[in-house]
Amino acid sequence: MCTYKKLDPQPPADSLDWEGHKPGDGAVYTESCTTDGGLFTVTRNVWAATPPGPAAVDPAVLAQQAVDQMVLRGPQIGITPKPGGMGLVGMPVYLWTETGPETYGPNVASASAGGITVTATAKVARIAWQMGDGKTVTCTTPGTPYKASFGARPSPDCGYRYTKASTEGSYHVVATSTWAIDWQASSGQGGQLTQTRQSSVDIRVGELQAVGS
Repeated sequence: MCTYKKLDPQPPADSLDWEGHKPGDGAVYTESCTTDGGLFTVTRNVWAATPPGPAAVDPAVLAQQAVDQMVLRGPQIGITPKPGGMGLVGMPVYLWTETGPETYGPNVASASAGGITVTATAKVARIAWQMGDGKTVTCTTPGTPYKASFGARPSPDCGYRYTKASTEGSYHVVATSTWAIDWQASSGQGGQLTQTRQSSVDIRVGELQAVGS
């Protein structure tokens, strides 16, 4: 962001600050520009035909600055079978994430400059679960945590069933959250940004073995 102040008195006629112009043809101003979020200020003299105003602030830039303040993480994965345990082929697998500002939203942050304030709100729009067997499940909810009382009922909103055992030790399950970030500026503009985050776990799935008499 830059601000301008007219020099008083103006430089002499032979000053290089006039940039080839003559006194009375416009004026010389002190330009002060801040960078890197206000950490540095660069000052210089500039000539202008008419009084310059503050540099226009791009609300989209402020929106990104607001997002940069957020802590957005991948899903805090909940899954049955639990990592370290053993699931069975054909049994329901529950998929879910713990919900909170950093793992599911809403996550809100603001940034201001030049008299404009932009507020950004981030929420997870969907989670794509790569199940490690070549299949992907996409859920638009955080999922339902499994309870023992559910028994063998499938998840009502985000689940899966394996059709073969994890013969090479385990399935590597990768959950990718897509964060939809809506932003609104006090000047009336608005828009949307998108970011993704990942988490992963390893689970084992075996075959149910029949026991002979």
